[in-house]
Amino acid sequence: MWIEIAGWGGMILVLIAYFLSSTGRLKNESAFYHWINFFGAIGIIINAYYKTAWAVMTMDVIWAGIAIAGLLRIRKTYDAV
Repeated sequence: MWIEIAGWGGMILVLIAYFLSSTGRLKNESAFYHWINFFGAIGIIINAYYKTAWAVMTMDVIWAGIAIAGLLRIRKTYDAV
């Protein structure tokens, strides 16, 4: 049951991030945007792993990596100031 919740929750988080970014309510340069995507990807990864959906899991591992790269870029920018 919790695996289904992780998958659905992850999917909802990723869609919320995309919706907020697409409607201009959230800048995709913000840390919050990257955190939403990261936790969404983690939820989907958990679900995909247990369902052996390797293509979905691979995509979301990359998705989480992109979110982490964005967070590191933001941190580097703030550290430089």
